[in-house]
Amino acid sequence: MSRNRLVVPQAEQAMDRLKVETAKELGLDDDIEQRGWENMTTREVGLIGGNMVKKMIAYAEKHMAEDSNQQLE
Repeated sequence: MSRNRLVVPQAEQAMDRLKVETAKELGLDDDIEQRGWENMTTREVGLIGGNMVKKMIAYAEKHMAEDSNQQLE
């Protein structure tokens, strides 16, 4: 597992779901099932992580925009 610690430990399950969802979208779920996470290449794991970051940024931007719109009302 990762050495990185979550800022919000309660989000661990959501982060795991995001990781699996992202791997599926990239077509890496079969590789993970066959080889396991520990045997994935650095490139594959980096691809998953990078796409997770993109999704998290989009999620944060969406919610920030919603919050901003609510404050204007």
